[in-house]
Amino acid sequence: MSQKIQKLRQEYDRLRRGKESLLALLDETELSESVYNSNAIENSTLTLPETEKILLEKHISRNVCVREVNEAQNLAQVTTYIREKAKKEDISKEHIHTLHHMLLGNIDEAIAGHFRQEGEYVRVGTHIAPAPEHIEELVEEILIEYTTAYDQFILDGIARFHLCFENIHPFNDGNGRIGRVIINWQLIRLGFPQIIIRDKEKQLYYHAFREYDIQKKTKTMERIIILAVMESLHKRIAYLKGTTIIPLVQHAKQLHVSVSAMLNAAKRQTIPAFREKGVWKILVG
Repeated sequence: MSQKIQKLRQEYDRLRRGKESLLALLDETELSESVYNSNAIENSTLTLPETEKILLEKHISRNVCVREVNEAQNLAQVTTYIREKAKKEDISKEHIHTLHHMLLGNIDEAIAGHFRQEGEYVRVGTHIAPAPEHIEELVEEILIEYTTAYDQFILDGIARFHLCFENIHPFNDGNGRIGRVIINWQLIRLGFPQIIIRDKEKQLYYHAFREYDIQKKTKTMERIIILAVMESLHKRIAYLKGTTIIPLVQHAKQLHVSVSAMLNAAKRQTIPAFREKGVWKILVG
């Protein structure tokens, strides 16, 4: 899998020269989808069309929770902020505080930008997060481990960091969304495009945390991130090549092959398919 990533990355690096404006446009068009999925994983009731309207400051036909509106707007701000910031600096404890303050600043000022304080304990499922007095040290430890694991495939290192960060659960709220933002910070810093961890796949995502909590295994999260990176690279390579992109279902019919088999191949990333607003697509020609 690492060799496939390396080949895709080489092709991406070759094609993207001089096309920064196109890549920026792709990031911008993905913004609402990224925000929607990350918030939906945390049980936001906003739909993708509603999230798009909120980010475009358009009217929504139903009454929605003000907090959910603020969460969408704030996460969009954080996602946009890291696009340039992450190119220049490695993620740090100070950056993590800043990102959290941006996420919850006008929602819950009492906890925005602050790790859990004395007496603030949290439970996620059956997992009880470490006591507040250990958080600073634990976060520093995983940051050092991430930056010094020279013998580890870098995407595996990002997966392990994400599992450790969520295991620590340093904040009273917003840990999942900040953790997924950090994944993208780390990817951007390494020259990869951002990824989307999708709400439709959250059961597998949750399983990765249970697997780590009980067995300290990281394989499921590694696979989630690797497949997401491959999909993101496939999408950008398709647009950088500038040829015809069609729905995968249409492509399967043209080839007279099983649609379900083609969709399964897309999910496994054994074909260069990618999603836009939940629809699988592929480059042809």
